[in-house]
Amino acid sequence: MTFEELLAFAQRHPLLSLALVGITVALVFTEIAQLFRGYAGLRPAELVALMNRDNALVIDLSPSSDFEKGHIAGSKSVQPSQFDPESKQLAAAKALPVIVVCRTGMTAGASAKRLKKAGFEKVYVLEGGIQAWRQADLPLVKGRRG
Repeated sequence: MTFEELLAFAQRHPLLSLALVGITVALVFTEIAQLFRGYAGLRPAELVALMNRDNALVIDLSPSSDFEKGHIAGSKSVQPSQFDPESKQLAAAKALPVIVVCRTGMTAGASAKRLKKAGFEKVYVLEGGIQAWRQADLPLVKGRRG
């Protein structure tokens, strides 16, 4: 396709052309925003590898009742209202990889940003949260403690 053909198509189909430009801008913006968010996203298999290889700390922000119904083995339950990156318990983990998990992957990002601001170097979020973990057919542990 030549440039002239592309230009002619754009002139014949202005709404399609505008939609293409809008989608392209949105994709570029999303990719740039991910570069500057300060933490990386992990898929479930990557989380397992990080836990096994680097003794990563997994922080689960799920409500207590959801945590008790099923959580990643070894994860620590922390309520979002009580989440404090400056706490003594978390300060000891600054050198470790820290993965923040929630039910759907939507609320963990804000806590991950707080960890980065507090000086944690290796901060991750489980993309898709516990739902993604379940969809990957990975096991969950029931009860109060992980």
